[in-house]
Formats: sequence, C-alpha cells, structure tokens
Amino acid sequence: MLDPSVGFTGPRSYDEEIGPYTFAPFARELAGCLPQGFDGELLELACGTGLVTRELRRRMAPTARLVATDLNPGMLAFARERLEGEPIEWHEANALSLPFETASFDGIACGLGLMFLPDRAAALREWRRVLRPGGQLMLTVWDRIEENPHALVFAQIIETLFPGDAEMRFRTPYELCDAAVLDGLLAGAGFGERHIETRRIAIRGADPRRIASGQIRGTPRGALIAARGLAIEEVVARVAQGLAAQGGDPYDGYCQGLVVQARALPA
Repeated sequence: MLDPSVGFTGPRSYDEEIGPYTFAPFARELAGCLPQGFDGELLELACGTGLVTRELRRRMAPTARLVATDLNPGMLAFARERLEGEPIEWHEANALSLPFETASFDGIACGLGLMFLPDRAAALREWRRVLRPGGQLMLTVWDRIEENPHALVFAQIIETLFPGDAEMRFRTPYELCDAAVLDGLLAGAGFGERHIETRRIAIRGADPRRIASGQIRGTPRGALIAARGLAIEEVVARVAQGLAAQGGDPYDGYCQGLVVQARALPA
C-alpha cells in the first residue's frame, strides 16, 4: 500500500481537475446523510482538500462542532486555506489511531477513504470507539472498477506501461465494493442500523485531459511515474486519448460508489 502521508503531491490538481466530476458529487451524496441543522459534534476523517468538509459545514447549525482530519499535511493545508474563516477545527491524524477521547463525537463522516486503510476492521473499531452510543457513521467507497469506466481506462493504461508493478496497480481503491463484506465489517466493529446504497453520478461534457491530469498529478501515481523515469505529460496524453476513445471529447461517462450509514451500538 502507498503511504498516504507522502503520496498525494497535487492537492490543487486533485481538487480542481478531477474533483468536480467525481469527488465533489460524492461529497454532496455523503453530506446529504447528515440531518439538516445538525447541532452536535462531528468528526470527518480523510478530509483531503475539504470537498466533503465544505458540504458538511453547510448542513450544520452554527453552534455545531466540526473537526476535520487527514494524515497528509499537504491536503490538510490546502483544505484549511480554501475554507479559511469557517468554524472548523483542523487536525493531522491517522484514522487508525485517533487522538480523541472515547465517546467524544455524535457523528463520523469519511468520504472515499476507508478503502485506502491497511486494516479496515481495526479502523472501524477505532471509529466506533470515539462515537457516542447511537452516533451516526456516514461513509462512501467506490464500487467495482468496471462501474467506473474512466478509472478502468486509467488502470489499463498504467498497468500496460508498468506491467507487474504492484505499486502502480490502480484497482485497489475499487475493491472494497462488496456490500456483504462491508456489512460484516460494520457489524463486527459494533455498528447497527446498517444501510448500504449504490449511487451513480453522471459525468457530462468533461475535458478528458483535465480528468487524466487529475488522476495522475492529484494522486500518488504522479510521483511514482516520475520516479520511474516517464514524463508526466506523456502519460497524461495517453490517458486522455484513452478516455476520449471511450467516452468522447468532451467526455461523457459516469462514476459509481456506495453510500454507507450505520449507528454505534452501546459498548
């Protein structure tokens, strides 16, 4: 697994190039799980560039407390800058070992982050620890890569360029997609009232070059590609050509994920 503390080298590319087509729509889907006017204490994990953070804050009462965390200092700094002035507490934190007291939050939100953690069961147990009984867990994960055609194109091209290179395998984020497996992980960590729904988001009129650039410059693969001696622009061009061949230029397609909700059971 890539070290998430060093991998994401392009927060702005992540946020502005691919974010509007994929991450931002799912940020809104996740935030929609939070009751409008929520007035408790909410913890966000793996906040990235703040796409989910912004949507959560919009749904919360002015007196509610929002704590946003990420392991990557670059992502956290970007999020803090873009949301400067908002009533948000920012913390650099590992989602597997949180620096918070037991039963200190009424809700937890994690957008497209759980699948990157090396021990998902341990992560969910840790999240349950900091939730108060009855507290709400909200998270999203990607569906299988075949239901995310833009990602499949990228994975196939990268794997062709780097055959057998485990670090360049792009399919991992799309492998925590079995609802039964997710349900079992949640149950084992002490969550009840579990609900898992599939959501599909249309991508319309996108620039394939911007999607390709965001997939590469805004993810760990950009640094890895450069370290292997390939020019980033060359790889971006190849991926953009593959996307255009699949969905046209401008690009039309879709992305698909799972929206998960559960409640913390009494310890």
